[in-house]
Amino acid sequence: MTPAEPTGGFDLLSPIIQHHVVNSLGWHGLRPLQDEAVAPIAAGSDAILLAPTAGGKTEAAMFPLLSRMESQRWTGISVLYICPLKALLNNLQPRIAGYSDWLGRQTATWHGDVSSSARGRVKSERPDILLTTPESLESMLVSESVDAAMLLDGLQAVVVDEVHAFAGDDRGWHLLAVLARIENLLGRRLQRIGMSATVGNPDELLGWLQGGGTKSGRVIAPSVGDNAAIVPDITVDSVGSVENAAKVIATLHAGEKRLVFVDSRRGAEELGGALRERGITTFVSHSSLSAAERRESEQAFAEARDCVIVATSTLELGIDVGDLDRVIQINAPRTVSSFLQRLGRTGRRPGTSRNCLFLCITEDAVLDALGMLQCWSTGWVEPVVATPEPRHIAAQQILAAALQTRRVPLADWQHGWGSLPLFDQTAPQIMEHMLAEGFLEQDAGSAFIGLEAEKHFGRRHFMELLAVFTAAPEFTVLAGRNEIGSIETSLLTEQVEGPRVLLLGGRSWQVTHIDWKRRLCYVEASTITGKAKWSSIPDGASFEITRGIRDVLLGAIPTGVTLTRRAVASLDSIRDIRAETVADGAFIIARDERDDWRWWTWAGAKANRTLGAWIPSLVVPRQMSRADSLRLHRDLSVAEIRQGLAAARAATSSRPLPAVDNGALRGLKFSAALPEDLARRTLAARLVNEGGAQIALGEVARISGTK
Repeated sequence: MTPAEPTGGFDLLSPIIQHHVVNSLGWHGLRPLQDEAVAPIAAGSDAILLAPTAGGKTEAAMFPLLSRMESQRWTGISVLYICPLKALLNNLQPRIAGYSDWLGRQTATWHGDVSSSARGRVKSERPDILLTTPESLESMLVSESVDAAMLLDGLQAVVVDEVHAFAGDDRGWHLLAVLARIENLLGRRLQRIGMSATVGNPDELLGWLQGGGTKSGRVIAPSVGDNAAIVPDITVDSVGSVENAAKVIATLHAGEKRLVFVDSRRGAEELGGALRERGITTFVSHSSLSAAERRESEQAFAEARDCVIVATSTLELGIDVGDLDRVIQINAPRTVSSFLQRLGRTGRRPGTSRNCLFLCITEDAVLDALGMLQCWSTGWVEPVVATPEPRHIAAQQILAAALQTRRVPLADWQHGWGSLPLFDQTAPQIMEHMLAEGFLEQDAGSAFIGLEAEKHFGRRHFMELLAVFTAAPEFTVLAGRNEIGSIETSLLTEQVEGPRVLLLGGRSWQVTHIDWKRRLCYVEASTITGKAKWSSIPDGASFEITRGIRDVLLGAIPTGVTLTRRAVASLDSIRDIRAETVADGAFIIARDERDDWRWWTWAGAKANRTLGAWIPSLVVPRQMSRADSLRLHRDLSVAEIRQGLAAARAATSSRPLPAVDNGALRGLKFSAALPEDLARRTLAARLVNEGGAQIALGEVARISGTK
């Protein structure tokens, strides 16, 4: 395409941008998403832009916004570009700055790692585009050194990258609440544009991003033509151990650039170390490595060819690590959405195709991978669902608003959040609790920050209040003056024989000194194999993926997936083992090897927790949550089981929620600012899947056993 032969969307862009698209970028045309996005975004419409990784979403949003910026003469900070990760902001900054330079406009970044001098320049120079996180955005609102009304006076639009990562998490409610407060501060509504890979419910995601009310908007997700019919190369292998996985990776695809995803930081360190021992140029990336260490690894990987980078989900989002040849998955990602993000890392160069090799460490992992792929092969993708009943975020927002405005009116105090459905009918109870317990003080019809809020959240200028996620206490690891990353305290307190050696960044480090007061751990390089450890308790598989696993056990093989001979052998083995636990259209209740009753629901972890709360007469309380089954009371008779199931099916009154223990309650951030019963209800609401439980309960029961 040349300027004389524009497409519809191209023709609406600023002539300067048209010139640079053709002459600076050397593009022959806009991609379908970019072309279709220009008109609605240029007209000020809200939008959700959907495309695979590297699908040109950033340009689809920024080119029409920059054109509006030019034609409407926007001044000051006009566009906020919000990302879930600081690393993604750092990665995007040069690219977006290059586009803004075309028009003589400025782009800057503001987050927790940005220096105070750079923030000072943002305040004094007010760049046209500001890249930031929701937490940093709220820190601007509450800071005594920032006049947010003046700084953001020219704001017109907000772009939310990887919007699905926010929407399914409490950070999403926090983001929407902060945007609502900014709109209240400025007295006008902002254009909102979200970008994501494929999601199962784009219209609902758009409504969520708009924050309630009845606003117009567009979901823009054009087909990609012939590319949509190209079947990716998906292979599942069973390798048995991390060492064997390292051997396969080292042997296959020599000379290629490979991105390997693992499901834990410990797994990343162990595989990274094993690959380096085999002489493979290997880099590691995960959230407990320092920002400098991650940037160094990602940059070195981007510039190399014959190498491997081992990463957790930190590289699942749009961070650019250059053109990849292969994506390798150790075991299985938890969601189809994650798989699509990872798959989308490949096939970006002409003549290449999307691919993913699954290296499964156990037979169960083979089953998990195939169950997820069974859902993918049918076209199913998880809907993005906002976390329910975010009362603790409501409490946090009341306190943050009190910090921002110094006083919150006791009458009509919810006005500051507009139509955002953050506060439910329990909002007055939350406010009353905070006033009664001293989190807020009141005077002359207004509330302000109280001593209890300062006690719980006031450290480091209330920084704890501005982040809605809780970070586990960790020690910073230093080699000389260089920060390597962070580790859990348990690695420094557990008993060891000989020197204490850590595995971090894919390298071994011997501990030389521990500063317990300042939480610093000093190390030096070691040739002794180190140890990595982080605690995490991921939620179990969903109803849909667990049903996909059941389908595979019953004989299904995902369309378009190749199984190696080892994977076929593992699948045959596990089908033999699990043969008595699955049935088509029915569930099985049978005695297990310990003579306990086991109810094979294949309903997912949340649905099983829900069933446990619904039928306490049958289900053993406080058992470990599993996706495939529930343990029933051992002394039940078959007749009692049938009676209990019949009673549960016939129940019409409101059903109880799962019990919440005190440990989980303490893990809910800001729970101290809530009445205890509301905090428990908030947590319980996140443990259930009533729809999945109802489907499982409605199936035919096949009970085999005695007593």
